[in-house]
Amino acid sequence: MSPKYPVQSNDNGIDQYKLNGQSMNRHRISAASVAAFAFAALFTFSCNEQTSKKTANDGVEAIFPKGELGPAKNFTGNAWNYGLVENDSIFTTLVGNVYFEPGARSNWHTHPAGQILIITDGVGYHQLEGQPRQTIKKGDVVKCPPNVRHWHGASPDTGLQQLYIIPNTEKGIVEWRQPVTDEEYNNAK
Repeated sequence: MSPKYPVQSNDNGIDQYKLNGQSMNRHRISAASVAAFAFAALFTFSCNEQTSKKTANDGVEAIFPKGELGPAKNFTGNAWNYGLVENDSIFTTLVGNVYFEPGARSNWHTHPAGQILIITDGVGYHQLEGQPRQTIKKGDVVKCPPNVRHWHGASPDTGLQQLYIIPNTEKGIVEWRQPVTDEEYNNAK
């Protein structure tokens, strides 16, 4: 909307005009300036959102909601499961997130088609039957072969956050076995 009085424009985006004998300035704002401001505001908000992720008491960053507490008959300590991809006949894959509180671990178990673990935060342990216990941490990927007994869980002092992928679920999902003893859990060999 332009004023109905004499206007003098300059190159710095300011229109100068007189209203009732007084000099007035009107700033011109381009569409590009508005877009740049909106982008900067959105970027700032997005960055602030990303840095406000929830953390558990042990400092493990939560990517997904905590989910449901796993049954005591399959876990020592508290392990929380949050399903991400439900089992179906199209993808025949089960995907979820498990958060193990410090010291928590699964029982020994097997998967008829195997299992892939992607560690997203924390520190924990994984062991295949007959092999030494391995320490696992953020960024590690673990492949559990089909029908091989194994267990996994958090270290004593730090929780563990993991994604699990169970492929070919038409072969079965999991067969739970006995609890991992304290001796097995604490034995690094």
